[in-house]
Amino acid sequence: MRVLVAEDEVALAELVAAGLRRQAMAVDVVHDGITAQEQLAIHDYDVVILDRDLPGKHGDVVCAELAAQGSRTKVLMLTAAGAMEDKVDGLRLGADDYLAKPFEYPELVARVHALARRNQPALPPVLERKGVRMDVAHHDVSREGRRVELTPKEFAVLAVLMRAQGAVVSTERLLELAWDEHTDLFTNAVRVAMSKLRAKLGDPTVIETVPGAGYRI
Repeated sequence: MRVLVAEDEVALAELVAAGLRRQAMAVDVVHDGITAQEQLAIHDYDVVILDRDLPGKHGDVVCAELAAQGSRTKVLMLTAAGAMEDKVDGLRLGADDYLAKPFEYPELVARVHALARRNQPALPPVLERKGVRMDVAHHDVSREGRRVELTPKEFAVLAVLMRAQGAVVSTERLLELAWDEHTDLFTNAVRVAMSKLRAKLGDPTVIETVPGAGYRI
């Protein structure tokens, strides 16, 4: 899952981003509306956490223009104004959900997950393939009954492969879904992560390299 956090309170933005990354999400952070719009035009985000009162370009404008473009990106609007009329205004602008500040972090995470699910084909909460069992909600992975401890990044990579249900996933697509914008596209990050993931899942390997195409389970 890839998320954009557009929040002008730097400390809050970094706190939210750090927490989402621990949930195995790829997260980019911006602090004004103009940069948010530029990022949304470049990357295919699942969810944008959009502060309503952004400098440069108001969050209302960013939200309305995103909706007018027919973007698949879901909008979770954040605001200090929590009155009913404010929520109604936000939803009318095209927001998919609305959360007033201050908020409880577990609620934010739950709402992000719920919005992201709308962009994905319906899948069971527990994914199983080639003896690998992944409980996405509880971040639990096992192979043939043996629990496998993964880092958030390894979990994110495995989730992309499991959700592909046997289809080949390219290196570029893995970078787009599991890493943020600061990752060098020419790095060997995917190869290194795949090597560590294979080692933890054990033999025989379940992750197949398809030369010139990518990876699949």
